[in-house]
Amino acid sequence: MEIEQLEKVASQVRRDILRMVHGCQSGHPGGSLGCTDLLVALYFEQMKLKEENGSVVFDMDGKDEDLFFLSNGHISPVWYSVLSRKGYFPVSEMATFRKLNSRLQGHPTTHEGLDGIRIASGSLGQGMSAAIGAATAKKLNKDTNTVYVLMGDGEQQEGQVWEAAMAAPHLKVDNLIAVIDLNGQQIDGPTIEVMDNRDLGKKYEAFGWEVLNIEEGNDMAAIVKGLYEAKSRLGHGRPIMVLLHTGMGYGVDFMMGSHKWHGIAPNDDQLAAALAQLEETMGDY
Repeated sequence: MEIEQLEKVASQVRRDILRMVHGCQSGHPGGSLGCTDLLVALYFEQMKLKEENGSVVFDMDGKDEDLFFLSNGHISPVWYSVLSRKGYFPVSEMATFRKLNSRLQGHPTTHEGLDGIRIASGSLGQGMSAAIGAATAKKLNKDTNTVYVLMGDGEQQEGQVWEAAMAAPHLKVDNLIAVIDLNGQQIDGPTIEVMDNRDLGKKYEAFGWEVLNIEEGNDMAAIVKGLYEAKSRLGHGRPIMVLLHTGMGYGVDFMMGSHKWHGIAPNDDQLAAALAQLEETMGDY
């Protein structure tokens, strides 16, 4: 896709996020809005997905295709929107988000059988371990495709993240691209105040990763360029870590940059004000 087309998809995805969270008065809009551009770039430009007759198809094995794992599963609204807009399940199903018996739970789960979801996530710290396992399996199966995982910067305060960070270079998992959403916010406030991560780039380099920065993490052209650069560095014995500098609540002026929108839903007036800032490009569900 051209950058302008990707931006139009992102605008619609942001509308979906807001409407889903508003519809059930529950969920996490801030991080979802901030990571919208990344997930759109991955699914609509970067990743090799299985297709039949021009439509995506899903199986749990994930052989001969790229895989994505969402470790910070609380930003499920952005993932659900991207998956549905890509064709994994009906767009209309977004209206069931977080409702009784919905397949679109607040955190992604697998027992409902939702296409696109391979692990339950949202217990922070676990996603990279799962991605390392999937990437190792691909290498053992001589599958040359790539595994991606997204984590939050607040999530870096979890100990299991650093066990995984040691394991990936040791195992030479060089078909893995991990991304940290560096928005500087978590549920209780700025990460620098809650638990300062300090220089994550230097930490991952010390653990044996190759580290790239995407300074403009809400600029579609910069993201696409950065992802292609990351992919070009695979296959040389080291996993890749992308530090993606985003804005919490990006795209809605009164939500941007504040941890207060980490996990609350907009009311009717706030929803209307937010949607007025975002172009409807693919039709609301």
